[in-house]
Amino acid sequence: MDDRKKDQSIQSHANFDGDSATGDRTQIRQDQQNQQPPQIDPSLADAQAVAASLGVDPNTGLSQAEAERRLAQYGPNELASAPPVPKWKKFLAQFKDPLVYLLLAATGISLIAWFIEKANAAPGAEGGEILPFDAIVIVLILIVNAVLGYIQESKAEEAVEALSQMTAPQTNVLRDGKIARINTVDVVPGDMVVLGEGDSIPADGRLLAAASLRVAEASLTGESVPVGKNVDTLAEAKALGDRANMVFNGTSVTQGTGRAIVTSTGMRTQVGKIADLLQATDDDDSPLQKEMNYVSKILGIAVCIIAAVVLVALALTEGFNDIHDVIDSLLLSVSLAVAAVPEGLAAILTVVLALGVRRMAEHHAIVKKLHSVETLGSASVICSDKTGTLTRNEMTVERVVTPSGEVQLTGTGYAPEGRMIAIPDAGLTSTPSPAQEAAQLEAVATLAVGALANDGELRENTGAGDGSAASDITWEAVGDPTEVSLIVAARKVKADRKYANYTRIGEIPFTSDRKRMAVVAQDNADAGRLTVFAKGAPDVLLGYCSRIAVNGAVRPMTQGDRQQILAAVERLSAEAYRTLGQAYRPLGTASLADVPGVAINAAGHVVDIAEQSDVLENDLIWVGMVGIIDPPRTEVRDSVAEAHRAGIRTVMITGDHPLTAARIASDLGIIDATGAADLGSTVLTGTQLDELPDEAAFDNATRNISVYARVAPEHKLKIVESLQRQGNIVAMTGDGVNDAPAVKTADIGVAMGITGTEVTKQSAKMILADDNFSTIVEAVREGRGIFDNIRKFLRYLLSSNVGEVFTVFGGVMLAGFLGITQPGSQGVTVPLLATQLLWINLLTDAAPALAMGVDPSTDDVMARKPRKLTDRVIDGQMWGDIIFIGIIMAAVTLIGMDMHLAGGLFTDRSVDAVGHDAQMTEARTMGFTILVFAQMLNALCSRSHDQSVFVGLFANKWLWGAIALSTLLQLAVVYVPFLNTAFGTVPLSAGAWVECLGLAMIVLVASELRKCVLRAMHRR
Repeated sequence: MDDRKKDQSIQSHANFDGDSATGDRTQIRQDQQNQQPPQIDPSLADAQAVAASLGVDPNTGLSQAEAERRLAQYGPNELASAPPVPKWKKFLAQFKDPLVYLLLAATGISLIAWFIEKANAAPGAEGGEILPFDAIVIVLILIVNAVLGYIQESKAEEAVEALSQMTAPQTNVLRDGKIARINTVDVVPGDMVVLGEGDSIPADGRLLAAASLRVAEASLTGESVPVGKNVDTLAEAKALGDRANMVFNGTSVTQGTGRAIVTSTGMRTQVGKIADLLQATDDDDSPLQKEMNYVSKILGIAVCIIAAVVLVALALTEGFNDIHDVIDSLLLSVSLAVAAVPEGLAAILTVVLALGVRRMAEHHAIVKKLHSVETLGSASVICSDKTGTLTRNEMTVERVVTPSGEVQLTGTGYAPEGRMIAIPDAGLTSTPSPAQEAAQLEAVATLAVGALANDGELRENTGAGDGSAASDITWEAVGDPTEVSLIVAARKVKADRKYANYTRIGEIPFTSDRKRMAVVAQDNADAGRLTVFAKGAPDVLLGYCSRIAVNGAVRPMTQGDRQQILAAVERLSAEAYRTLGQAYRPLGTASLADVPGVAINAAGHVVDIAEQSDVLENDLIWVGMVGIIDPPRTEVRDSVAEAHRAGIRTVMITGDHPLTAARIASDLGIIDATGAADLGSTVLTGTQLDELPDEAAFDNATRNISVYARVAPEHKLKIVESLQRQGNIVAMTGDGVNDAPAVKTADIGVAMGITGTEVTKQSAKMILADDNFSTIVEAVREGRGIFDNIRKFLRYLLSSNVGEVFTVFGGVMLAGFLGITQPGSQGVTVPLLATQLLWINLLTDAAPALAMGVDPSTDDVMARKPRKLTDRVIDGQMWGDIIFIGIIMAAVTLIGMDMHLAGGLFTDRSVDAVGHDAQMTEARTMGFTILVFAQMLNALCSRSHDQSVFVGLFANKWLWGAIALSTLLQLAVVYVPFLNTAFGTVPLSAGAWVECLGLAMIVLVASELRKCVLRAMHRR
């Protein structure tokens, strides 16, 4: 279907929630498409013809009953997500891990061994397992891990959904001849939408009426300036940004009023089409996911190699004499697999990340995917929009320049709180000079004119309190933020008293060609006499001024006056202020018909004054001009400095003027003051980026430049891709629809929760609930802390598992030497049972690992450089820790077992009176218990690579609680009779406990000695 035909569609797609009946809902969507109203191109058709095709009377709108029928037929007006993944698929996705595959293989081997043993059992013989308990336990563990992962991911998705439901948008529509305010989701094709300043447009529509209507379409088309709209029918099809008689979903009204008939809702709107395209893009794995996949593969390969080596060695030395040897060999493979795989790793990782997600949500950062938490902690570049993220998105008048001087206004934002300070004295002198007093009076008059020639509105909203406290009151800007800033400034200096008696009777609207606007108002305190109040670009407005107001008197404007004003414009522009001039003209009459040159129609009425600007907008009196700026957020400068300290580069990307971008970047510390003065070396524009000859030149530019101005959305995408080519992990903020591709391409896409469009939120991995850059930096801090804790419990879990592997491997290879097998015996005897290893991995290991996931930071996480893409989560140093501790752990475990087996190196001769089977059971209990307590002590050691275990020993109360819990569980498995049977253990004597604890302590001592050596080497 071509674009013209797409635009003709008048169809709403429902947003399908839930996980079942996907096929049925797809059929419903197809049925809705087949039942859409008659199709015409709304931009090429007369408005009345569009209304007729949609079966609606523009004067009364739809009836409520008809609207409900259409809502049922076409579905809600919302963007449909990608087809929902069924719950069963989400659950099965938890099993997509090489370690899980290894355990499933171990389960299969265990089942085979059980079947073989059963099939070869002598008739009537006892012994063997009634059920394949090893296989059952492994499967149950995998299911528990999958359930935990599924639950935690579901909770993260619910948090995002809760954010989207925080505010349900509403829209004014004409129903049954009356204006009603309904939820935007209930808008249907044919609805008459009533538009006013500040309204978000709920759907695509054809305008039927427009009065000075201007719409901000930057989120859809990238056009930075609000676009003027009219009802004229287009002669030919035009690009989206040139369809002046159409309004589009996701845009907003900045000025004027209008009415539009809805032609497309939901996914059939222009923004819906973009959302549909984005759904086809696949998400890449995060660096942590890639690393865990790598570790899983390494462990799997290592286990297979070790198992093969052991089996080959056994085959060569002893051979497989009967079926029992085969069964023993298979069980050995199962034991090795179970020993190598940290069964609780996936679940623990999920829980730790989920806890981090929850903490980030408390700081206004909603993370959609758990693994994105770690990626954010690795960010090396943060690309941020300026407006609303680095700045307050609250245009503020800071300077007022008048013929007698200049004043400064304090206070930021839309709260009308602040005062006027004369410049250059900056309020330091107790008695203002006459010129300063004159400048202040003229500033009040200037702001009064600006507030009168204005279509904005400042609304005062009272919160949950009684309104008596200042904290109960919030201020809302309705309309163009620049216009609202003039109203706020006027109220700060009480200029609103000057225009309280005026009533507007007409307007000559602003256009991009005119670059000015004017209103005609009557003074009710002066017999209704009329005055023209105008504002606009100073250089343009000056051309219509012939007089100037100085110190309370009006005189002819000289050439020197004009040069002085233009010089002030240049000075303020260089300081990144947006300037607006103000002027007025008393008409000296209460009737426009009496004004010379005003046109009168045949009925004796004044022709629309919007068509008579040449008569009314001349001979104006210049009063002054204002300097307006979107001030930086006060907290962002510290956050930028903190990011810089952490080795993170902050990049500003904005569609604003280069001077404004440089000024804000300098104020925030993104560039220094020298750089702000030298734009050529610190700021690049979109045009300059387009002129770069090749990819290498582009990469060189992005490597050195941190401020980009006057850029289009496609430039943002190119900048992100360039930074990624340089090996950076890039975080990218965005709010508009056209930001979505760059946000999705970035390693961490960050959408604005307040100003962001729905499409961008869907593309992002994180949503800022407060639209604040400082929240990103705080999230980076949290991400780094989480990453450190992940390394801690990975060091702990993997060193424990390597210890188990070495124990099984060493016990089999040195079985005769250690007394595990007796002279003349055949077959393989594993030192520890698979169920014992599973108990360690799932229960006794899990609690400490979880506690380490919330371990307090042992150092300043923002004092080091970001992790590179090429850096491993488990690096060479950590593998050294893992293998060293694993060897020590295996050695003390096997020594403890050897002490309770006849024929070993350190055998207690009292065991000679006990049969070998009983010896083996007690020896396994010893080895089992030593291994558990060695791992408890290893948990304390694993909190740092080289820091002593005694530094912050009791800082993590959860870790000590976990060690206590694991100790109780081990006591239970040693002393509870039915657990003795299940896990092949026997109660231990007091002397045996002393041996267990003493041998386990060797792990802590060896770790401390190694750390002492490492610290000594670092000091060198």
